[in-house]
Amino acid sequence: MKKTISLSLACVCTVFGADVNMQDITIVDEKPTALTLKNISSQEVKSADLAEALSKNSPSISLIRRSGIANDILLRGQKRDNINILVDGTKIYGACPNRMDPPTSHVVSHVVQNVIINEGPFDVEEFGTLSGSVKVETRKPTQELQGEVGVNVGNYSYKKALATISGGNEKVKALLSISKETGGQYEDGDGNDFAQQLANYTASTTSTADDPFKYSNLYAGMDAFKKLSILGKVFIDITDDQELRLGITANRSDNILYPSSKMDAVVDDSNIYNLEYIFKNLASYSDKFSVQIYKSDVEHPMSTQYRIAGATSFSINELTTDMMGLKIKNSFKLDDAIISYGLDLSRRNWDGVYTKTSVATGAVTYIGNSIDDVDTDNIGFFAKTQKSYGAFDINFGARYDHSKVDTSAGERDRTYNALDANVFATYRVTEDLKYFVGVGKSSRIPDARELYNIKYPNPTTRVLVGNPDLDQTKNYEIDAGFEKQFENGKVKLTTFYSMLKDYIYSAATFENIDATIYGAELSSTYMLNDALFMDAGIAYKRGKKDSLPTAQSDTDLADIPPLQFNANINYSYDAKGDLQLSFIAANKWKSIDSDNGEQELAGYGIFNFKTTRKLGKGFEITAGIDNIFDKTYAISNTYRDLTLITDGISETMLIHEPGRYAYINASYKF
Repeated sequence: MKKTISLSLACVCTVFGADVNMQDITIVDEKPTALTLKNISSQEVKSADLAEALSKNSPSISLIRRSGIANDILLRGQKRDNINILVDGTKIYGACPNRMDPPTSHVVSHVVQNVIINEGPFDVEEFGTLSGSVKVETRKPTQELQGEVGVNVGNYSYKKALATISGGNEKVKALLSISKETGGQYEDGDGNDFAQQLANYTASTTSTADDPFKYSNLYAGMDAFKKLSILGKVFIDITDDQELRLGITANRSDNILYPSSKMDAVVDDSNIYNLEYIFKNLASYSDKFSVQIYKSDVEHPMSTQYRIAGATSFSINELTTDMMGLKIKNSFKLDDAIISYGLDLSRRNWDGVYTKTSVATGAVTYIGNSIDDVDTDNIGFFAKTQKSYGAFDINFGARYDHSKVDTSAGERDRTYNALDANVFATYRVTEDLKYFVGVGKSSRIPDARELYNIKYPNPTTRVLVGNPDLDQTKNYEIDAGFEKQFENGKVKLTTFYSMLKDYIYSAATFENIDATIYGAELSSTYMLNDALFMDAGIAYKRGKKDSLPTAQSDTDLADIPPLQFNANINYSYDAKGDLQLSFIAANKWKSIDSDNGEQELAGYGIFNFKTTRKLGKGFEITAGIDNIFDKTYAISNTYRDLTLITDGISETMLIHEPGRYAYINASYKF
C-alpha cells in the first residue's frame, strides 16, 4: 500500500511539471445509457428513505422492505456488494450482516440532488461493480444566499423537520442541512402494525419456536424509528482553476424496529468525511486532475431487548465497520478522444462481538466474536477512453485490482486479482434514433461476512457460517437496445444477458455457483401538451442456476422480482400548481428458489397521488396519499441470505407494505 501511494505522488509531480494548456472539456464519466434521476430533494418529500424513492422512479430497482426506514434495493436481480453505491464519490458499507443498515440508509433523500444509475459491468472507476452502480450526488453549496425550512407529518405518527442554508461569495461557498424525523409502526392494509404482523405470523405456525421473538408488551407500541441527519459542505476556489471541496455527513438513528428479523437496531450511527482537490487545465495532458480522500464509519448494535426473549437478559451483536479510500484521477483530450485514468485505493475493516446483558443487574457477558476483525485492502488501476468515429461513439474501459483479505482469527487469509474490461458502442442513425450495444466483464470479491461470519447456537458453541474458500464472482454481460426521440416524447429499450461465474450464493452455507440473469427494460415519456406529461417503465428479469448448490435441485435463482411496472401522469394546472397520479404494479412472484426459503407472492397494483402548490413568497405545500385503496401486499421475498423469523417448518414471515398513507409537507424557501 505504501509503495503504491508513493508511486501515485510521483505521478502527480510529473503532471505538475508539464506545460499548461488552458482548455476546459466536459468529461462524461457515466455509461452513455445511464439513468439520471434529477431533483430528488424536491420531488421525494414523503420520507427520508432513499431506497423507497429509487424504487418508485426506476422499474429496474426493487425495494427490499425491512422496516419503516433503512430499506435496501435490488438492481437487476442483485443486491448487497454486487451493487456499488456511492455518496459524492465516497463508499460507505453497512455494519450489519443481516443488512439492516444498507448504504442507501446513510443519506437522506431531501439532501440528494441527483442519482445516476449505471446498469451492468460498465463502471471501471469503482472497485467491485458487478450488476451496476448507484451514484448519489448531494446538494452543492451556492454562492447566493438560499435556504429552506420544512415540516412533514403523516399517518402512523410520522413527523419530520428540516432546515437547510447555503451561501457564500466568489471564493467560499458553504451548505448546512439538518433534519430530524420519527415514525411509528406503520399499519398494513388490514390495519396490523409491526407487532401485530409478527403476532399474527407466530399464531399461524405449528411451532412455538418463534414465540420468543414477538415484541414484549412493554415495547409492542413503541415507535419504529428515530433519525437525526446533518450534512455540511464547504467549497473553496483556491484559484480560477483549483477547487477544494470538504464535506461531512452524520446520521444518528435509534430504536429501528425490524419485525421480520429476530433483532432490532438499538443504534445505527454513521459518518462520512470527504475531501477533494480539483485542478483544471493543469498541464498539456491534464485538463482535469482530482485527488479525493474519504473515510466512513458505521456503528450498529442489534439486540433482542424489545422481544419476549429479552425479558430477563437480551443478546446484542455489536458491529462496526469503517472504510478509508483514496482516488487519484486525471482526464485530458487527445485529438478527438477523451482519456481518463487513475488509481483507486481502499481499506475496509469489519468487527463484530456477541454479548448478553442482564436486565436485572446490567451485567454484560462476552459470548464471542461474530466477525473477527477483518481488513479488506484493495489497489485498483483504471483507464477509459471516449471517442467518436462518424456516427459511432465508442467507450472503452479497463481495470486491474489486487485485493487482500486478512482476518485476526485462525481462518485462511485470501488474495484476489482481477482484470476487467468493457466496450460500449452507440450508433446514431439520425438525431432522433440511436442503437447501442455493450459487452463487459466485472468482478467482486467476497466480503467478511461471506468468508468468516460466526454464529453461536448456544453460548458455548462457535460455528463458522462463512466460507473462507469462496472465489470472487465474475460477471460477463452483454447489453443492447435503442432510444428513439419523438416530437413530444421518447422510448428506450434495454436488454441484457448476464453470465455469472462463481456467483456467491447463500444455501446451507455460502457457495460459488454459476448462474444466468437476463431481462429487458422499457421506458417512455410523452408530453400531450404544455400541461400534461406522462412517463412509464416496465422491467422483466429471469434468473437461473447453471450449477446447483450442494444437495439442492431448484434451478430458479433467488432475488429475481417478477414483471414490474411504474407509470405517472403529471398535470400542471397552472404556473403554481401540479398534480401527479402514479400506478405501481408487479406480477405474481412465482419463479422462486424454494430450496432457499423463497415463497410465492401475489401480484399487486397500487395508486399514489400527490399535489404541490406554490403559495407565493417562498411558501410551498405538498400533500399526498400512497396506496389509495389500502391494499395489503408484500414486495420482498424471503431468500435465506437474510436471517428472518421462521420456524423451519412453515413459511418464513413476510412483512407487508404500508396501507393507506396520507402526508402533508410545508416548506419555506428563500
